[in-house]
Amino acid sequence: MANEIRVPTLGESVTEATIGKWFKKVGDTVAADEALVELETDKVTIEVPAPAAGTLSEITAAEGETVGVGALLGQIGAAAAGASAGASAKPAAAASAPAGAKQAENTADYGGQNKQEASAAPAAGASGESGNTQPAPAAAKMLSENNLSADQVQGSGKRGQVLKGDVIDAVSKGAPSTPSEAPRAAAKQGGSDEAREERVKMTRLRQTIAKRLKDAQNAAAMLTTFNEVDMSAVMALRTKYKDVFEKKHGVKLGFMGFFTKAITHALKEIPAVNAEIDGTDIIYKNYAHVGMAVGTDKGLVVPVIRDADQMSIAEIEKELGRLAKAARDGQLSVADMQGGTFTITNGGVYGSLMSTPILNAPQSGILGMHKIQERPMVVGGQIVIRPMMYLALSYDHRIVDGKEAVTFLVRVKDSLEDPERLVLDL
Repeated sequence: MANEIRVPTLGESVTEATIGKWFKKVGDTVAADEALVELETDKVTIEVPAPAAGTLSEITAAEGETVGVGALLGQIGAAAAGASAGASAKPAAAASAPAGAKQAENTADYGGQNKQEASAAPAAGASGESGNTQPAPAAAKMLSENNLSADQVQGSGKRGQVLKGDVIDAVSKGAPSTPSEAPRAAAKQGGSDEAREERVKMTRLRQTIAKRLKDAQNAAAMLTTFNEVDMSAVMALRTKYKDVFEKKHGVKLGFMGFFTKAITHALKEIPAVNAEIDGTDIIYKNYAHVGMAVGTDKGLVVPVIRDADQMSIAEIEKELGRLAKAARDGQLSVADMQGGTFTITNGGVYGSLMSTPILNAPQSGILGMHKIQERPMVVGGQIVIRPMMYLALSYDHRIVDGKEAVTFLVRVKDSLEDPERLVLDL
């Protein structure tokens, strides 16, 4: 009997998706829970696993098509005799892989990207007896996009399987890539510019990002105010306690925990920065769900730390690590990115010295962090070298007055330059 492959529930308010890529073709043997097809929604990219083992007998939705929740994607028929015998010989490996993959998901440090590797693990465990395991589907796609081969990347998965995070790490470290032969040939022959161009359809996520950012510019009266913060005190506190902090809490002590805590303190004092407009009403949020903008190869995603105002710095760092790992591996759910009341974006990790971030509508405020850079400062009449960071608060001037915006930013600055205030709730 054939098993139908259908579009799963995609989350609240998400009703359709676009077929990104099929990892299998008709006639291929598949294992139960093996990733079959990638779906792109407005918010996340997910992979649909096989509902049962067998042979992919039919594909009813081609790449690029838009499909609704519950739509038929294809069917899986019974496996051929040889394939089913081979599959039945290794059920334990296939069954145990998801648990290991899930456990690995929760142990990573802060980062960011958008793919799903865990569902590919059963297939790898069933097919590989040694180190010749094929890359996970999402990793294989990234290898192709970056003109890399699997032997150029050190795999961290079971039996050395290359996962998407491995490819991202390799690319970030400068793994060699080779431009395709066609553009190089066209360049040598003096061909037209069009022959050396590549036209790629925007993903649904990128289309949504473009629309939301433009809508924010059109709807809000955006203004940005700046300040700078001396990071000496936070850096000294972090250096002093980072080892014991990691030993006790099992997570590294970064800067984001301090910033998030400082922001939640300031939001309590200046509630307009934590509000939004709904028609002719202003909705003040008596809670702080802080979004963290994370860059991925699919585009910008903003996972949300819910009730950050009620968390300790350790709890914030743990949740941030979980969300960032999920973003990098494509495990973010729609719920992980909903409900934010204020957003932090950190361009400093890429070397940005200053920027004017765009609001994450309908929020009324977004804080831009930047590169920490040593600069000469006048302290007590003396010129000293201090690690300084520019802060930028973009805000909706329809809700937030200039005085409130400047006061908010000064409160964040005060908390970071005297971090004991965060502990004493001052």
